[in-house]
Amino acid sequence: MRVLIVGGGGREHALVWALARDPAVAGIVCAPGNAGMASLATCVPADVADRSTLLALAVAEQADLTIVGPELPLTTGVVDLFAANGRAIVGPTRAAAELESSKAFAKDFMARHRVPTARYRICDNPDAALATLASGEFGYPVVLKADGLAAGKGVVVAPDRQAAEMAVRAAMVEKRFGDAGARLVVEECLEGEEASFFVLTDGRAVVPLPSAQDHKRAFDHDRGPNTGGMGAFAPSPLVDLALTRRVLDAIVHPVIEGMRAEGREYRGFLYVGLMLTRDGPKVVEFNVRLGDPETQVVLPLVDSGLLPLLVQVAAGRLESTACAVRDGAAVGVVLASAGYPEKYEAGKPITGLDRAASMRDVIVFHAGTARRGDDIVTAGGRVLTVVGLGGGYRQAIARAYEAAGAVSFEGRHMRRDIGQKAVG
Repeated sequence: MRVLIVGGGGREHALVWALARDPAVAGIVCAPGNAGMASLATCVPADVADRSTLLALAVAEQADLTIVGPELPLTTGVVDLFAANGRAIVGPTRAAAELESSKAFAKDFMARHRVPTARYRICDNPDAALATLASGEFGYPVVLKADGLAAGKGVVVAPDRQAAEMAVRAAMVEKRFGDAGARLVVEECLEGEEASFFVLTDGRAVVPLPSAQDHKRAFDHDRGPNTGGMGAFAPSPLVDLALTRRVLDAIVHPVIEGMRAEGREYRGFLYVGLMLTRDGPKVVEFNVRLGDPETQVVLPLVDSGLLPLLVQVAAGRLESTACAVRDGAAVGVVLASAGYPEKYEAGKPITGLDRAASMRDVIVFHAGTARRGDDIVTAGGRVLTVVGLGGGYRQAIARAYEAAGAVSFEGRHMRRDIGQKAVG
């Protein structure tokens, strides 16, 4: 079987790594891919937002299955186009992808289907947002979310009214997030621990994957601005069998059934961002694809059988209700460029990659990298995710940081506390 993977980050490198281990996979093409994927797949330059180009590539490469990594092509309707042309693809339609592309839609959908989430108000202009803040309806801290896609950076947790009003101006007046910030969702700030819950679904049946916990803030001890993610670990010790069943019953199944009832049948990966509150699990957000960097720690724990599940999902005939998961833990440390998530410089040569990758139970996933002559250089804000595997969290943490320490580039930045939440 030939597989096309759309995307070029760490999440997509993890998908390549996982599928390349399956003897049923005869070849993998990545669009556009990155320098780290090149040893396992053929990387082809492509604009992931151009769905016609992606379809033409799938046809030219005779791809039997296409897997969409990032959210952007899903929101532009790549799945709709592939389906109309009889091409097997894993991911939700454009209408189903609104669970992520519109925070307002997701909140109203959850209200309609009684899915537990934070109280909220949708504001279509700055005056409405400022009036909501002035009312004190949600108290402080308060959460403000850009309605549209903002690369994981459109959420502000404001500690007081002044900070909240600044966030409104930044999003709706200064247009810091472009059109994504034209509407804001203002909601209560939930208290508790966060966890990431992943499933595969064909629109009816559901297969849970290992859970994870992400580290969103740029600096140690959850300080600094939000990022796309500075590291993750899996599985989450907070998500036991009882909680898994509760999340499936109270959240996942109502969402899948509700989407189908509204004519938006959902197929593909569904990522449920959870807040584990005193009143039980509540939804912080949905993503309509796997998370990054969570994928880099989740897939190494999936023991086998990912490809058959993906084929069944694309066909709408998911036969399984579980996947094989290996014992132990995975911890992923993101190595980022200086300045990320704001402005950063690219083109910095990276050394130590071979040494890190040769270490026991270590996987180095590339994200923002490129090849320049004989060198691999930085080409993004998040450059690499270095993953350590172990029988427990402490062992996985030690291996991840030993390998991360072997990799060097000018301005390298990483958090030093990834995984510590799992060990107390």
